[in-house]
Amino acid sequence: MKKYQIYGIGAALVDTEAVVTNNFLSTHKIDKGLMTLVDEERQFELLSALSSHAFHIKRSCGGSVCNTVVAASCFGSKTFYSGKVADDEDGRFFVEDLQATGVDFHKAGAGSGTTGKCLVMVTDDAERTMNTFLGANLDLTSNEVDEPTLINSDWLYLEGYLVTDDTRTDVAVRAIECAKANRVKTSLSLSDPFVVQVFKDNLLKVIGNGVDLLFCNSDEAKSFTKTHNTEAAAEQLKKFAKTFVITLGAGGSLSYDGVNLLQTPGVTANAVDTNGAGDMYAGAFLYAINAGHSYALGAKFANEAAARVVSQFGPRIDSLEYVQIKHLFNI
Repeated sequence: MKKYQIYGIGAALVDTEAVVTNNFLSTHKIDKGLMTLVDEERQFELLSALSSHAFHIKRSCGGSVCNTVVAASCFGSKTFYSGKVADDEDGRFFVEDLQATGVDFHKAGAGSGTTGKCLVMVTDDAERTMNTFLGANLDLTSNEVDEPTLINSDWLYLEGYLVTDDTRTDVAVRAIECAKANRVKTSLSLSDPFVVQVFKDNLLKVIGNGVDLLFCNSDEAKSFTKTHNTEAAAEQLKKFAKTFVITLGAGGSLSYDGVNLLQTPGVTANAVDTNGAGDMYAGAFLYAINAGHSYALGAKFANEAAARVVSQFGPRIDSLEYVQIKHLFNI
């Protein structure tokens, strides 16, 4: 059986990313900077509105964990992804686009219904706003988790977006329990302030007695720990994770390697689009530590990768840039 470094489970979404104006967001009553769950009718309404404007539009396989395992794969990790798509045009596009990046996909992950989609709207201040229709992801079950492959992986990586309903929370809990029982390291991203505020109880179910590595940004960290500054949040996170990373945007990141808190400065970037920055950071960081490098180097490596991705439109960087970043750090 093939060995994997990272096994990811998340919402499988076809991302449609578009450049919009603040006026577009206000006109269509869209909450800027947040991820909002919408039904298919609402998303169709927004896509139709976009089609009548000359906005730059880009399409790719996506979802938070998908973006992370794609990044790790492009750096050189062997990665596997479990999610749920429908047997429709979007579902076929998702699988083909994912496999083109070297990520293996669980073949049981296709079913009936409609493939989920995420409309990512980017304004000229580089802020990203997401409206997500989960579609087939609502039917995600443990059948889409390939446990023998999970057991044969080094890391399990989950997104907080899974906990927005109890059924998918149970899938995440079962996957975490399977990983822990088989000495597979566990990692989780808190994903979004909205998820932390509304679904914290479900996040705690997934975390259980603690995960090996937690990813979050400063807003998520403070909300999750009910603290008012990043340093206080970091102290509280030690109760939930053996190690963690708090991303700080242009300020870099604060990581805890199990012994020391490490402040890593950010990399100067001309931000065009912040979509996928956290996902890229997680993918680069997981790649680096899987390759045997320290959290200190992993944080520097991941900060560089995140700076590259925010400097261009879309959640990925060009193939040559993955090579350049590895050469820069001699990884």
